Amino acid sequence: MPTCPTSWTHPLNKTRNDGQWTDARFRSFVTSALRAASRRWPPKYAALKAALIGRKKNKKTGMLAQHYKCAMCSEQYVAADVQVDHINPVVDPAKGFINWDIYIDRIFCEVDKLQVLCRSCHKEKTAEEKLLRKKK
Repeated sequence: MPTCPTSWTHPLNKTRNDGQWTDARFRSFVTSALRAASRRWPPKYAALKAALIGRKKNKKTGMLAQHYKCAMCSEQYVAADVQVDHINPVVDPAKGFINWDIYIDRIFCEVDKLQVLCRSCHKEKTAEEKLLRKKK
């Protein structure tokens, strides 16, 4: 009868947080913490500043508001309708998660690897990346 190598652990073994978390739960926790920290990453604000068109009348509210140019469709949107996007996905859709060093380097990238997209363009780009992920 075949046996498992001694270095192998079952993926559902709870080896983290005093035996309360699986490795998958730990990875989810760390990923969430890094994403939260990346929201305060200064290059994200530099990307927004670079996409700034200026103050214009908001069509929805009639008030003056900052407008930003979407890098994909080139339309202009208020801040609430744009998102800062990583040009290259943080997790490569073709390869998946590789290691924490690569993940951290990609999530905390410089401004030249970021772009500002409107919500609909960002949704479309994300959907394409998810399709690539499913094909791997």
